Amino acid sequence: MIRKIIKIDQDLCNGCGACVTACHEGAIQMIGGKAQLVRDDYCDGLGNCLPACPTGAITFEEREAPEYNAEEVEKHKAKLKHETHGLHSGCPGMAVKTIRRTQEVHHVHTANASELRQWPCQIKLVNPAAPFFEDAHLLVAADCTAYARADFHERFMKDKITAIGCPKLDNTDYSDKLAEMLARNDIKSVTVVRMEVPCCGGLVNMVKAAMDKCGKMIPWQVVTLGTDGTLVGSVKII
Repeated sequence: MIRKIIKIDQDLCNGCGACVTACHEGAIQMIGGKAQLVRDDYCDGLGNCLPACPTGAITFEEREAPEYNAEEVEKHKAKLKHETHGLHSGCPGMAVKTIRRTQEVHHVHTANASELRQWPCQIKLVNPAAPFFEDAHLLVAADCTAYARADFHERFMKDKITAIGCPKLDNTDYSDKLAEMLARNDIKSVTVVRMEVPCCGGLVNMVKAAMDKCGKMIPWQVVTLGTDGTLVGSVKII
């Protein structure tokens, strides 16, 4: 049948992954660092992904395509929900706690001391109303960053509340949750640490969207690490 469906310009796609999180049907995936429409029958033709794309790489076209398969989409969603079951509602790993770091610990174990100040630290699991967010300096970091750089705790996590996530693998738009964190609490600053790979741009876009949604002008900066852990760049937004 001929119907309206999305089209992704590979030359314009910057690999940020924002469209993947915006597509609730699972029609788009990141392949080789670029967004691709992988299931025509999962695309409903409504274009929720269009405004999420920062480069205008996604447009509509009318072409031969199988009919939107709502039944298969629901099965796909149910499968994803089943795979992530246990991350919510009663999971012991979500028990909120503040971690106190004493001066003695830092003095004796300087080389190995953790700078994590709270639990949980995954954006997906953390409660925006948790008390440790109040008056905090917030670190929003891509999962890979701590593995890329040996001094990550000392250089980036110290004296901050940490929230980590991956815009490519989590398949979730965290902008609403981050906006709630910022709106509920008097957060002093936000530092985003990302890798230089294109998909990490999605994390920056989510933080930017959160700033817009909460209506607060909070000082924030973006730090970019190379895949070898080197500091590629640091930009203060406000």
